[in-house]
Amino acid sequence: MRMPTYYLPRPAMQLDPDTIAAYEALWNDITSTSETVELSYSLPTPRWQFLCYLADHKPVLLHGSGNPDVAVFETRKADDLMEFGNRAAVYAASDGLWPMYYAILDRDTYPMSLNNACVRVSTPAHGLSEPYYFFSISQSARSAQPWHAGMVYLLPRTTFEPHLPIHADDGEIHVMQWASSMPVVPLAKLRVEPADFPFLEQIRGHDDQVMFERARANPDGFPWIDEA
Repeated sequence: MRMPTYYLPRPAMQLDPDTIAAYEALWNDITSTSETVELSYSLPTPRWQFLCYLADHKPVLLHGSGNPDVAVFETRKADDLMEFGNRAAVYAASDGLWPMYYAILDRDTYPMSLNNACVRVSTPAHGLSEPYYFFSISQSARSAQPWHAGMVYLLPRTTFEPHLPIHADDGEIHVMQWASSMPVVPLAKLRVEPADFPFLEQIRGHDDQVMFERARANPDGFPWIDEA
């Protein structure tokens, strides 16, 4: 299945034995206490790679927020064009990069709409792909560089259910979104800066009115842009 050019592939990860050992040591710090741990990160590898490692290999999901002090995530009604994301739930991702986008957006200061996705594709011939991403916000906010420091929270997967695969002509699309109908206490959190997000310069700007009109006319036409 060929992905459209507007999708961004995950950067390559360098997982040598020493790096994996360091990540496992941090994971042990998380699991050795019942309290929500704020991680102190001083490793030479980027934070996004550590978060992706956890999402790929540990029983956790990730949630990005501008609020650094969330003790319990309560369910809330989301405003989403997709049925799965348009209900009262706690939402999280089985990916390390996607939540960083939510963490670094200063939505309190700069009103904006968000248009984004994180997916893997699977085909009988090639199996499951690496993640692909799309990031866009209102152009009126994008021009103001609406970034700030935020927090990525690690949540236990226990009460979550995944987005069901979407069938395509020659395979399936796996949206990396999960939802919990119950409140969730985070296991740990990691502070991230805008510079930690490797796709900062690739966040697009969209015209809200144009996007909403296109979405109403063609709900399945994500991401409602002109490019093929």
